[in-house]
Amino acid sequence: MPDMSASVSLAVTHLVPLAKEVDENKVTPGVLGFIVFAVMALAVWGLMKSMSKHMGKVDFKEAPAEGETSDKAAESRQG
Repeated sequence: MPDMSASVSLAVTHLVPLAKEVDENKVTPGVLGFIVFAVMALAVWGLMKSMSKHMGKVDFKEAPAEGETSDKAAESRQG
């Protein structure tokens, strides 16, 4: 695998002059900010959809209380 530090340093040397040209009073997130936000929004949507699917598979049956007699426990299992 090629050395990544050489490519990173080359990219930084090209971006430094661009950073000097940016007006410090007018900085906007731009296209990159929108893309990052959109990817994060899609990831959250996918995670929520997956969580909803998994929560639908969960069975929420209550366990009988400790003080409950065995007759009541048997009735609750049948009905």
